[in-house]
Amino acid sequence: MAAVFSRRTALQLSGALIVSFAIPLDRGFGATQPGKKSVDPSSVESFLAINPDGSVTVFSGKVDLGTGVRTALTQMVADELDVGFSKVILIQGDTDLTPDQGVTFGSLSIQNGGVQLRQAAATARRALLMEAGRRFKVPPESLRIEEGMVHPLQGEPVPLAALLDKQGLSLKLDKTAPLKAPKDFKLVGKSQPRLDIPDKVTGQFTYMQDFALPGMYHGRVIRPPALGATLLSFDEASIADIPGIVKVVRQENFLGVVAQTEWAAIRGSRRLAATWSEWFGLPDRIELWEHVRRTKIVKDDITSNIGDSAKALGEAKERLAATYDFAIHTHGSIGPSCAVAQFDGDRLTCWSASQATHNLRKQLAAMFSFKDEQVHCIYIDGSGCYGRNGHEDAAADAALLARAVNAPVRVQWMRADEHGWDPKGPPTLLDMRAGLDAGGKITAWESELFIPNGGAGFVALVGADHAGLNSLGTLSPGGVIQDLAIPYVIDNVKTTAHRLESTPFRPAWIRSPGRMQNSFANESFFDEIAAHAKTDPLEARLRHLQDERGKALLERLANLSAWRTWTKSSRGAKHTGHGLAYTKYELVRTYVGVVCEVEVDRESGEIAVKRFFVAHDCGQIINPDGLRNQIEGNVVQTVSRVLKEEILFSQSRVTSVDWASYPILRFPEVPEVVMDLIDRPDQVPWGAGEPTAAMVPAAIGNAVFDAIGVRLRSVPFTPVKVLAAIKKS
Repeated sequence: MAAVFSRRTALQLSGALIVSFAIPLDRGFGATQPGKKSVDPSSVESFLAINPDGSVTVFSGKVDLGTGVRTALTQMVADELDVGFSKVILIQGDTDLTPDQGVTFGSLSIQNGGVQLRQAAATARRALLMEAGRRFKVPPESLRIEEGMVHPLQGEPVPLAALLDKQGLSLKLDKTAPLKAPKDFKLVGKSQPRLDIPDKVTGQFTYMQDFALPGMYHGRVIRPPALGATLLSFDEASIADIPGIVKVVRQENFLGVVAQTEWAAIRGSRRLAATWSEWFGLPDRIELWEHVRRTKIVKDDITSNIGDSAKALGEAKERLAATYDFAIHTHGSIGPSCAVAQFDGDRLTCWSASQATHNLRKQLAAMFSFKDEQVHCIYIDGSGCYGRNGHEDAAADAALLARAVNAPVRVQWMRADEHGWDPKGPPTLLDMRAGLDAGGKITAWESELFIPNGGAGFVALVGADHAGLNSLGTLSPGGVIQDLAIPYVIDNVKTTAHRLESTPFRPAWIRSPGRMQNSFANESFFDEIAAHAKTDPLEARLRHLQDERGKALLERLANLSAWRTWTKSSRGAKHTGHGLAYTKYELVRTYVGVVCEVEVDRESGEIAVKRFFVAHDCGQIINPDGLRNQIEGNVVQTVSRVLKEEILFSQSRVTSVDWASYPILRFPEVPEVVMDLIDRPDQVPWGAGEPTAAMVPAAIGNAVFDAIGVRLRSVPFTPVKVLAAIKKS
């Protein structure tokens, strides 16, 4: 299916004006020459183009991964420039056209990316009004912009493009340019239907998996039977009878098949005879946590150190301790990763659903010893990843095969590729300790986190590794130490992240990396302390908070969920319970409080999550409907992770390579989500892609305790674990 995007091809408008000068952008789906357009993030022209027909093209380094930011970013720019919503065209993640605004992760697409676009629009708006004032010989403040036209008190309005076309301004993004007052917003703060949904519902939307180029071949990669195995030999004659085979490609341990059709490539990859070495380098899964504790610590990060926690623990009237662990998770994207690559001499173009096209550009350049400007990465929507899944790896596969046959090649991963070879959310272990005085007050808090070393940088490309090529890979499990510190006021606190030398699998960030695991331990342990002190969990949190905004949110959550009047019930073996969790995300942004209602069957060990109540304060809300989508997605995806998901593996490889062995939540199991969205139009907008997810594990675990009186400290909360906890209690 050939791809046609009206928003992308709109850039072919002749004479499109890039703020400071007129420049035609030859932009469809083919490669463009570098240097045609500024991508300097300090320049307004890098973010905005004003077209002769009155439309505005926005160039965003942040991309929409199915989260709705395409719509929200459009609202922000349209409102700031006073142009019609339908007049804004958004180009995303194209390394030749968009500035590098960082990876699309961390709930920062609005908080950072959107705010940057808004500031660029405000800078342009001020310049436009100044130029219009000069022409009309009136003060700029007497003018107004409406639907892309500057209106004087008297006389005919002037199109925005005409102003810039004649003056030829060159603008630097000015962080002091005044933003629109919230009272003047027409779009921001109001629900706007998502731009992508109609085509997705009607089947007209073009995903990365649908994209095709003329003369394109198809490729499949033959993976080793063990993660560390080496390729000893292969027999090309074993697939000689398959029609359409173009080439077998081998580079060190990288082995792939290129064919004229996708089915021929699949058949070839399944039948190609290859001999690999044995490898048994993974730990015994039964002893995973012992393995984590035995792994060498290369660095300690002290993320909070208040008072003298060791002394306070020693003097405490009572001491509590607990250990929590969080399983290895895969991204499990429903649609397997896909990419298309094409070489044109010494220039590589790659179409990918990567959430980090600017990073991918650097990695592909490193693979082929190119300069960055020799690589052009173009974002096309794929299946949502919510972390570093296999999109970038599929791009590396496609590039290796395209170079070998000197033709465009499409690679779509199979399910076993996706589950077996995407980077994993690493195994996470936390030890918690607390001291209490005679009145039950918390006098000391300590936590220790065991996590792979590294930060949220580049994740090595599996194809490049197998081919013996550089891809700038570093050990990268994501922002693992955020939210290890706690939002509560306690006199003596010490939180320590132990950075480990290695991990059983290639680690990468996955939704709310580290923050989810850390919040799971923090909010579960806080509940344990409250229960030990016979204190209501809500009142205990309010007692230890000094943040008035956080306390206000918890009170609204109490009203939303009827917390103070909730009564438990039971029907035979089934018991209901409710649990609470709270965070100020990373202690600096987005407040979230949740209450979870569960039903636990003591005979089967099954947990049914019935309802989630969410109070959410992310400052200024851009699109309330989009925010609700995000919160619902947070809850649904994380309920699945908490109740069901866990990578299974032997000492050689991942064994849970299908949906039967790696089950996820099904539609009948999806809980109701009830929300209270707290809008603060006078505050900066914060993110919503992750914070609610971080609250889900502890809320479920705390609700199970409320229902049946047992603590679950190991994710996932499978029936086997529930029954074991009941038996132990």
